[in-house]
Amino acid sequence: MKNVLRITFALAVSITLSTIGVFQPLYSFAQDPSAVRDGQHDFDFSAGKWKTHISQLIHPLSHSNDWIKLEGEVTTRSIGGGKGLLEEIEVINPSGRFNGITLFLYNPKAGQWSQTFTNLSSGVPEIPKFGEFKDGVAELYSTQTFNGRAVLVRGKWSNITANTHTYEEAFSEDGGKTWETNFIANEERISQ
Repeated sequence: MKNVLRITFALAVSITLSTIGVFQPLYSFAQDPSAVRDGQHDFDFSAGKWKTHISQLIHPLSHSNDWIKLEGEVTTRSIGGGKGLLEEIEVINPSGRFNGITLFLYNPKAGQWSQTFTNLSSGVPEIPKFGEFKDGVAELYSTQTFNGRAVLVRGKWSNITANTHTYEEAFSEDGGKTWETNFIANEERISQ
């Protein structure tokens, strides 16, 4: 089990480092560099302090409709001269406090963002999601293991205004044909 965690962590670190140019990426979605849209400022809206209202599906991919409601705060700040953001999350849940961080990094060659979440109680980063903004909505994707099975994961940023936005996460067991939303965070700005 420790070897699996080490391999997963090493893969997450190598993918993350490739997005900031430390390693060459294994693939590039952009064929023509002149066609890549400059999206470096796409996540600028998220800088500041937010009140978060979370709905989380208790048992994803089980045909359950049991959700829990959570409240908390999110603080996001720019890092690396605007090439990334660090999001700190503190949520009150039924068993106490939950803390996490999300690292967002922009790859200017691909015109894409990576989003890597880490639950601070384990310290193990999830596999990064990759994607971009189109028409004011960001969709970032990864493949992760859930209950021993590989599933597609989609993170979606939408309903973006100066003082609100929504983040949703969904799983797909059928290669993206259908999606089950299992996490919704509606955020309201507290301060810049």
